Amino acid sequence: VGGSGWWWGWGTCASFPASSLPAALEPARALRGGWAVAGSGQVSDLQEEGKNAINSPMSPALVDVRPEDTQLEENEERTMIDPTSKDDPKFKELVKVLLDWVNDVLVEERIIVKQLEEDLYDGQVLQKLLEKLAGCKLDVAEVTQSEIGQKQKLQTVLEAVQDLLRPHGWALRWSVDAIHGKNLVAILHLLVSLAMHFRAPIRLPEHVSVQVVVVRKREGLLHSRGLWERPTTPPGPASDLPRPAGPHVATHAARVSFSCQSLITFVNKHLNKLNLEVTELESQFADGVYLVLLVGLLEDYFVPLHNFYLTPESFDQKVHNVSFAFDLMLDGGLKKPKARPEDVVNLDLKSTLRVLYNLFTKYKNVE
Repeated sequence: VGGSGWWWGWGTCASFPASSLPAALEPARALRGGWAVAGSGQVSDLQEEGKNAINSPMSPALVDVRPEDTQLEENEERTMIDPTSKDDPKFKELVKVLLDWVNDVLVEERIIVKQLEEDLYDGQVLQKLLEKLAGCKLDVAEVTQSEIGQKQKLQTVLEAVQDLLRPHGWALRWSVDAIHGKNLVAILHLLVSLAMHFRAPIRLPEHVSVQVVVVRKREGLLHSRGLWERPTTPPGPASDLPRPAGPHVATHAARVSFSCQSLITFVNKHLNKLNLEVTELESQFADGVYLVLLVGLLEDYFVPLHNFYLTPESFDQKVHNVSFAFDLMLDGGLKKPKARPEDVVNLDLKSTLRVLYNLFTKYKNVE
C-alpha cells in the first residue's frame, strides 16, 4: 500500500528580469531563456568542461548561473535549482498542478499566471490569491512598482498567511527576500501549504525531491554546497520553527502521538487477520484499500474485489476507494465522515484520524 516520507526544506532557482507591468495586469511575462546549440568550435570547451566535472566528483552539478548570482556581497548567499531536478517529471508535474490550481482560483479575477516565480514574486498575485481563498481584503496598495513597495506588500501578505497557518504549528519555509528573489522552491513550499490549509481539490505528487546548489561568498571567494529539498511533503512540526515551542504545543503533539498509536493498535488487531500491518496511518490508508478491507472485517463480510481498486494507481482511483469505504461506513450505521476523500488521499493526518476514530468508537469492542 506504500508510505511517504515527511521532510521539508527550502531553496531557490535561477530567474529572469520581470517586465515593468505588475503580474496581475498582464497574462504572460515576456521572458524565456533558451539553450544554445554548441557548434564545432565549442566542442573542445565542452570536452574540457566534462573532464573538469569528472575530476571534481564532490562539486555540485552545473547550474544555470545568472551574472547577478556571481555578484554577491560578503557572506551573501544565493540558491539555484540543479537543471536535472528542473527536468524531473515529478517536479514538472508539481509546478503544473500548482500553476493550474492558482489559475483556477483566480479565473474570476481575469488573472492568468504563466510562470510561478515570475508572476508571484512581487506580491500582486499572491495578494489576490490569498484574498480569494480566505475571503478577506488585505490593506495594501493595489499596484507597486518599486522594490521597497513590493517587499512591503509581500510582508503584509506573508504575515496574513502566517496568521492562517499558525494554528497548525507548521514550520514556514519561505521569507520576503526568498519570494521576492524568485526562489521557486520557497514559492512551492508556500503554495503547497496554502493548498493543504484550504483543502484544495488537487493531487500533489508524492516524493518530489529537488537538488539545489547554495552559493555563498566568504573572504572574497564563492563557495558552493548541494542540498536536497522536498517541497510536496507535509509541513514540519512546530519544533522546526525558529521560536521555541511552548508547553501547549508539546502537549498537543503528545496527544496526537498517543491517538495515532492507539488507532494503529486498533486497526492492526483486525488487519492482522489478513496478514496486513499498519505502521503509518496517513500513508497506508491514503489509497483507501486498507480502509475498505478494515470496514469489511469490522462488519464481518467480504467486500467483492470488483467494487474497488486493489492496486490503485491514479488519484481518482484512490478517491474512489476512500469514497466507497465511506459508503460502507454509512451502510453500517455510522455518520458521514467529516473528512473529504481527497484529504485522506492527500495524506492529511487529521482527516485520516477522524475517519479511523469514527470506526474505533463503534467497533472498539469487536474481536
